[in-house]
Amino acid sequence: MATAHATVLSGLALPPSQAVEVKAADGTRLHTEVFGRPDGYPIVLAHGITCAIGVWHQQINDLSRDYRVIAYDHRGHGRSGLPRRSGYSLGHLAGDLDSVLAATLRPGERAVIAGHSMGGIAISAWSDRYRHRVAHRADAVALINTTTGDLLEEIKLLRVPPPLAGGRSLAARGMIRTFGGAPLVRGAQPGSRWFVTMMAVGAEADPAVGALVHDLFAATPAAGRGAWARALVDEMGPRHIDLAGLTVPTLVIGSTEDRLLPMCQARKIAAAAPNLVELVEMPGGHCAILEHPEAVNGRLRALVESVTAQGRISS
Repeated sequence: MATAHATVLSGLALPPSQAVEVKAADGTRLHTEVFGRPDGYPIVLAHGITCAIGVWHQQINDLSRDYRVIAYDHRGHGRSGLPRRSGYSLGHLAGDLDSVLAATLRPGERAVIAGHSMGGIAISAWSDRYRHRVAHRADAVALINTTTGDLLEEIKLLRVPPPLAGGRSLAARGMIRTFGGAPLVRGAQPGSRWFVTMMAVGAEADPAVGALVHDLFAATPAAGRGAWARALVDEMGPRHIDLAGLTVPTLVIGSTEDRLLPMCQARKIAAAAPNLVELVEMPGGHCAILEHPEAVNGRLRALVESVTAQGRISS
């Protein structure tokens, strides 16, 4: 591990951390940081598309007081490496999470794993592709503002009459694929700020939330943004990720005004999860972790306490 340091993003400070350089199966470098008590119970955080570790600052600052919090940047994001063009897929998402768990959890240790948006997709894909690892690495998972399929069918990007819904999906596909990888040239920022805020943040949110989300979007390499946008649009179709392997207790959180992954997506996940703990419906938009951090933190703490208490009883 590297020397402890403090991370600052958009003026938001994170507590001191230890940096861990994790290597994915294909050699891509995955920047990972460990916060909090070295002997604390581990909580692993996986962020969404065009974000980075700093998007979890509200959770890290709170949870690291009592737990060991492990957060990483997805490939093509933050301080992680940019793979070759073919290095973006659900399989890579799943494999990267598995690599982070292998590098940061001690032998026999299990964690609560929480994922927001694409981070939740990573957890679902991991549970499908690495079913034999789930019970050995996870005590429970939290899937926040995420989906397992039908990405374009439910997105509230464009309002069109029901008979034209197919056209809406095609338009959404084209816009996401194009906009996701577009370079941010001078003069285009107002448009990108409006689009990102409209898609990711609820109307009642603090303007600082939208500003942070756009800063993270702008800081994500265009190659990474574009490649992940294409991968998710192409792979998250009508065939949903199979959750049969997600046998550990599962918390699902959705938001009533989420335009990107609406509440109906959370309900589908809750219906498919083999071991649902709770389906939570929160107000606001796609970024519940930023818009309602206290509520999210409280649910994560309760999830950790439930599995650790069960462990104490069983031992």
